[in-house]
Amino acid sequence: MSKENIVNALLAYFVNEDDRFKQYKIPDNYIEKRLFLRGLINMRAPKYIPENILKLEDELLQLELKEKKIVDVSNLESLKDKLCVWLGDITTLKIDAIVNACNSSLLGCFIPNHSCIDNQIHSCAGIRLRMECNDLMKGKEEPTGKAKITKAYNLPCNYVIHTVGPIVYDKLTSKEIEELRKCYISCLDIAKENKIKTIAFPCISTGVFHFPKDKASEIAVDTVEEYLKKYPNMFDKVVFNVYTREDKEYYDRLFKN
Repeated sequence: MSKENIVNALLAYFVNEDDRFKQYKIPDNYIEKRLFLRGLINMRAPKYIPENILKLEDELLQLELKEKKIVDVSNLESLKDKLCVWLGDITTLKIDAIVNACNSSLLGCFIPNHSCIDNQIHSCAGIRLRMECNDLMKGKEEPTGKAKITKAYNLPCNYVIHTVGPIVYDKLTSKEIEELRKCYISCLDIAKENKIKTIAFPCISTGVFHFPKDKASEIAVDTVEEYLKKYPNMFDKVVFNVYTREDKEYYDRLFKN
């Protein structure tokens, strides 16, 4: 089945599944259709869904994955020991585990087509990821600085480790600094427990959570370096994944010192 036929079939299901969506007109253009479908799925609560619909979404996401340029972690150059900085899309990284900087529900971002990493990861992994997270959380909230691991489904990695970063409302405090450190430690602990050898971290909390980027990069590198000294044989490579040139400059400066 072609991508457009799959999208049409999925749209027919999701528009009729929820009365909120019946008022919307389905676009004619494929690109707009695909964005519309992503938005509907972003807004969808983790409730029962037929297996045939999940399989259709899997098929679509696997077709899209084949069209992407997948980056193998083994091809990323380390700048220092087992650490490397990579400017790219974390959802295209072939690696043991990627880290998702998520909100406390762990259910992903419900804002249609939002640009946050939480939305991107869930959109590329598929509905099954939100369903697994819902089974894990059972309506509870994940504490800041903690982490949980799930399958990666339609992502090229094997696992997703979800962690809740601190939110900076005004001036950065020692509490928020310590919470960010705990995010990295919690993720590395889970990776160690699951015999994960390669892991990629995004810039946790530096987006809509407003953690200062320069300080966040310093905490990330210091915490991971300290952890690797404690467990020198545990990991083969740790990737600091950045999305902007500005973010990359902060990390590059740290590795030049």
